[in-house]
Amino acid sequence: MPAERPLAPFGRRSCAVTAAGDDGGYRLFTLLDEEGPRPAPGQFYMLTAEGEWQGSSGRPFLPRAISVARVLGERGGLRLGFLIDVVGPGTDRLNRLAKGDSCMIAGPFGTPFSMPKEINPEAVGAVLAGGGIGIAPIAVLRRDLVSRGVATRTLLGFRDRDHSGAVATLFGCEETRLAFEDGSGGHRGYVTDLLELVLAGDDPGGAVVYSCGPPAMLEAVRRMCAGHDVPVELALESPMACGFGACFGCAVPKPDGGYLRLCVDGPVLRGDRIASAMAGEA
Repeated sequence: MPAERPLAPFGRRSCAVTAAGDDGGYRLFTLLDEEGPRPAPGQFYMLTAEGEWQGSSGRPFLPRAISVARVLGERGGLRLGFLIDVVGPGTDRLNRLAKGDSCMIAGPFGTPFSMPKEINPEAVGAVLAGGGIGIAPIAVLRRDLVSRGVATRTLLGFRDRDHSGAVATLFGCEETRLAFEDGSGGHRGYVTDLLELVLAGDDPGGAVVYSCGPPAMLEAVRRMCAGHDVPVELALESPMACGFGACFGCAVPKPDGGYLRLCVDGPVLRGDRIASAMAGEA
């Protein structure tokens, strides 16, 4: 059985921004969390920039659910790294955080990734597939698996080399295979092309796949793994209002009807537990 995880502190808490800068087409900033427990790979936080969040124009209103991309330290607090891509007023304000600013956080929330043998007792390793900003939880999972001596292969995909998602910062010198849609490096095409090659060449009985990325990519991964009879865990994304299951704004359909809430039942879910990784599809 998986170890019981410590609960996140109740309510929001203020954390100082200790570093911030552009990295690989995105923004990477670090918060010092002196109260919360260490997050497990795949968990997320609800983030709110303290300044300007309640401005009279363009107010974001709600916090933003962001997966943790890096976890450093123990004594004196955790340094939590977050990778940001601007898609609206909330992420724009988080994108403008600078060293010395404050950020309100709640979490860690959600169900994390499982270990390979918890999913498949015959597993001999893990295949990690990340796309775009979705490399964030994949980076945390990769470090955890390597620390446990689990053999891993990492496949990452981006629109172009300029948006290579802080690969050097988050993955260091660890071997990765890269795909770029525009052919600016690595494989020309999608990360799912690389995954198909890996699955076609492996013994399906020894593989476990973990993936995070855009919904269309995750749906392709889900179907691909089902076709090869390979178990897969997907870290899905959805707009969230609360982060603890009250609003049902992040529901995804189950194969036999009904819905799962990503904030409490996920964000990490087995591929066979959902009808589709695409929001609104059944």
